[in-house]
Amino acid sequence: MQTLFSLLSLYFLAIGCQTSGNSKKPDIETLFSKHVNADTIPPAPKLKPYSSIEYEKKEVLTAAGGTKSVIFNSSGSKLYAMNLEGMSVYEFDQASRKISREFKFTPTRGTGWDYNRSRPIASFQEKPVEACFSHDDKILWISLHNADGIVPIWVDDYSKNNAVTTAEQKTKPVTVIYPGTAKKDSFRVPLIETGKTPKVISRTADSKYLLVSNWHSRNTSVLEMDETKLPYAKVISTIPVSAIPRGIAVDDKNKKSYIAIMGGSSLNVVDNTTWKSESIMNVWSSPRHIVMDTSGHLFVSYNSLGTIACIDAATGQQLFTAKTHAQPRTIVLSKNHKFIFVTCYTSDYVDVYKINNDNFEKVASLSCGGHPVGVDIFENDDKLEAWVCSYSSGSISIYSFKKK
Repeated sequence: MQTLFSLLSLYFLAIGCQTSGNSKKPDIETLFSKHVNADTIPPAPKLKPYSSIEYEKKEVLTAAGGTKSVIFNSSGSKLYAMNLEGMSVYEFDQASRKISREFKFTPTRGTGWDYNRSRPIASFQEKPVEACFSHDDKILWISLHNADGIVPIWVDDYSKNNAVTTAEQKTKPVTVIYPGTAKKDSFRVPLIETGKTPKVISRTADSKYLLVSNWHSRNTSVLEMDETKLPYAKVISTIPVSAIPRGIAVDDKNKKSYIAIMGGSSLNVVDNTTWKSESIMNVWSSPRHIVMDTSGHLFVSYNSLGTIACIDAATGQQLFTAKTHAQPRTIVLSKNHKFIFVTCYTSDYVDVYKINNDNFEKVASLSCGGHPVGVDIFENDDKLEAWVCSYSSGSISIYSFKKK
């Protein structure tokens, strides 16, 4: 009660100190957010509205062969590239286009999977596949393809990366390399076992829960997060699915999650209050990646069909579709949810569409060699950049668009 009184006093004091002219009266919500939620990162600045984009140029950066996915932090200042074959995570500075850090895992022998011949093979455990940031950008959660679990890396507070190997807790050693210098750091991160061949990681908006799709276990793990103590998350539920799962979209507003069953023709609908399957939504064959906008629309890439679709999450009705180049993999929406970017793996293209009320309108088909697979978006008021990683060539292609 005393805290509330102090905040209200601060509010009225601020009002009293206002002068006429250009001064603006502060609102109580702003004051509360500054003083009560000081431990959270404020939302990104609101971008100027835009309705169209025009392609301008392409830049190509070098990472390493086998780069599987990319993700920006919430500010867009840093991009992280998961290099599966090199067992590293590269941190790129958006402004300079240079690698600022490399988080390199120490390899240990394990068993992998030959996707061409559908059989197990000798490999290494520490192969990063996908990643997800906590809501405050403190922890980068990474799925390790052959380690049967995920690991958390505190990207800017190495003191939290201090896991100790015990009988109950497995860990993974990481070395941080700073390109162009002799400086190195090292630490151990906890391995949280989720299932066989973990792939996509998604989270609730408040980072209280993580969801991980486990390819060969044919299930999805739900983890409860706790940033105050190691190992920072624990599995609280395992959701079985009918076939190989991959993409995950979380609907915080309606407390549901959607799991793309890539090995079948459905989406599993999960109740986020019980963390159990609620229903099955029948869709087309091989849904791979799935994202959701703020209007309740799901966007799905159908890997084997060369198609993307917009689905009404409430009814399960497929509203409209568009053909893409062969094997559409990752999809990402622009910040205003008006444009969708699609990496097309075997055809070496990135397809870009405007999302209208009842159709996808093709904006561009951009050549992207080396089997493009991962994509994420950087935006400011004037431009949009699609950063695309190619698996075979190890390149990061940056496609710049002018906003209009």
